[in-house]
Amino acid sequence: MWNTALQQRREYRRRGAWIDYNEQAGQLADAKTEHQWLKAAPSHVLQQTIMDLDRACREHGALRVKWRSVRRWLPSFRFPDPKQITVERLGKKWGRVKLPKFGWVRLRWSRRLDGAVRSATVSWDGVSWYISFLVEDGRTTPERHASTTAVGVDRGVRVAVAVSDATMWNREFRTPGEAVRYRRLQQKLARQHRGSANRCKTIAAMRAIRRRERNRRADFCAWTANQLATRHGLVAIEDFRTMSMTASAKGTIEHPGSRVGQKAGLNRSILDKGWHAFERALVSVSRYTGTHVVKVPAAYTSQRCSVCRSVDPGNRESQAVFRCATCGYREHADVNAAKNILADGLSVSACGDLAVEQSMKQEPGGNPRGTTAPTVA
Repeated sequence: MWNTALQQRREYRRRGAWIDYNEQAGQLADAKTEHQWLKAAPSHVLQQTIMDLDRACREHGALRVKWRSVRRWLPSFRFPDPKQITVERLGKKWGRVKLPKFGWVRLRWSRRLDGAVRSATVSWDGVSWYISFLVEDGRTTPERHASTTAVGVDRGVRVAVAVSDATMWNREFRTPGEAVRYRRLQQKLARQHRGSANRCKTIAAMRAIRRRERNRRADFCAWTANQLATRHGLVAIEDFRTMSMTASAKGTIEHPGSRVGQKAGLNRSILDKGWHAFERALVSVSRYTGTHVVKVPAAYTSQRCSVCRSVDPGNRESQAVFRCATCGYREHADVNAAKNILADGLSVSACGDLAVEQSMKQEPGGNPRGTTAPTVA
């Protein structure tokens, strides 16, 4: 459905025309009389696919939206009508849900529903099927956070999260044994024929390792974000564009890139630490705690001294050691960068330029080099 609707939009754009969601949704109803495969799927699921495509085309343009590959895309579809969704709990570990054209589906109950169901999303991670419910819990963002302290957070490739109060959190998401096994499975996969049963088994084993890695990363990001948002009223982070930062250095045929191998290793390290996942988790939990998440420019935060504010590339002696060439201040490099992020975040907050995710309901201020931010009415 995605590829068919995207192809139609691209053809319209090449002719200088435009087609929107309403017109495509109307044509979908007529197409069901001709194509049996469209009748097999629930109508709301197909409409939600067109709606997601419409949002992507408006943000990026129809010619820049990517196709969905059968081999690479993990299926996910959404049921938006709560009147057609019925959820029942059968016991401590099991429940069932009734979905349009699916009927009753048995599920493992991993989390209780603390509110009315608004929608349901069914997804496949390569190994198992999952269903998640969007619920109305009735909770609102507090006007003021319980704490007035502020911290800066530096995300790195050696230490995942370094805080301005010298706290550092890190975790390895793949064990050494899993890394060896995944490498052997890759070598085994290269020798197998496409479409064979053994190849499918190898891919399933590789996906199982990847799933454990993703679960550990998601757990780490959610736990760390919850710790920061619960303790502090303002959290300053660097404004990273992770997708642009992890782009390949191969370049084009006319302008080939340099140090492609080094850039590829850096990209893997950035993606492994989950920079963007941590930012999303922090913004999500801040809706329940009232924490202000402030994004500051990342330029020179690792080269600037947090005491005398001098900027010198030579201040960074190594990945972990920072020594100011002007005043001689010595600190862990990531902690020094976090202190600079905190100072920039307090300056941005004092000017009223908060992050787009947060409304300006309180304005922490104070000494940029301190760790507390008194609330101003």
